[in-house]
Amino acid sequence: MNDRAIESPALSLRRYGADSACDVHAFHQIVLGVDGVMEMAVDGVGHRIDARHAWLIPAGSRHEYAGVGENRQLVLDVPCASLALPERFFSRALALTMNDALAALVRDTASYAARAMPAATPAGGHEASEAERSDADLARSVGMNERARRLAWDTAARLAIVLGENVGVQAPASRLDYARIDNWLRAHLSEPLRVVDLARHCGLGERRFHQLFEEAFGTTPHRYLQRLRLDTALVLLCASRKTLTDVALTVGFGDQSAFTHAFTRRFGIPPGQWRGKPAH
Repeated sequence: MNDRAIESPALSLRRYGADSACDVHAFHQIVLGVDGVMEMAVDGVGHRIDARHAWLIPAGSRHEYAGVGENRQLVLDVPCASLALPERFFSRALALTMNDALAALVRDTASYAARAMPAATPAGGHEASEAERSDADLARSVGMNERARRLAWDTAARLAIVLGENVGVQAPASRLDYARIDNWLRAHLSEPLRVVDLARHCGLGERRFHQLFEEAFGTTPHRYLQRLRLDTALVLLCASRKTLTDVALTVGFGDQSAFTHAFTRRFGIPPGQWRGKPAH
């Protein structure tokens, strides 16, 4: 098992060879078809990935894979309980048929990644050490790393929105309707969250609701709502002309200062700088 931990999403554009390989890792992975075909089996269930198909691979799931001829796949690695999606979404491997919205997001992201990011080092390849690079090479490398990190966050936020809207999360009848709660929170981002009211809306006591929520979402209601607010803000910064204050208020922050602090903590740079250097 690959025990390498990651602290934030990582995005790569990959070509898979014809030789079969297998892997297990400590983070979730989403493999989205771009061009050509590859075969993948997750926990013994096989599925073909192409421009209309994808795999959601939970942390700890064994997956075997091989490319079929020329192919390109967009791969997003995400830490557990980090996306603005219920963690229950990754309770099992899920083969996806991409709708038009998801396919368009994948095509656009892959096109940008192909222009803006260096090709991944092949397995077993040698990457030059800092001592072997010139100052100019290092400056370029730092810029590329920054661009790649921003593109990964941007893709993760947009992908979570599309998946949440179009896939949903199946839940036993005796437990929470996770998709319904997620949709309700997204529709009320600008409002203060009173957990007791949401619990009552679900026909549960506050304590029981809180327990079931943490089991499904991997975090508390307030922390999950904060994640939704910040990821929505990230998309708004790139897709609208709202001022930073307007964005802050739209997603439920009391003022721009609180928004800037929370945004910087999650994404590594302040929102004004993010808007000034769009990921796409």
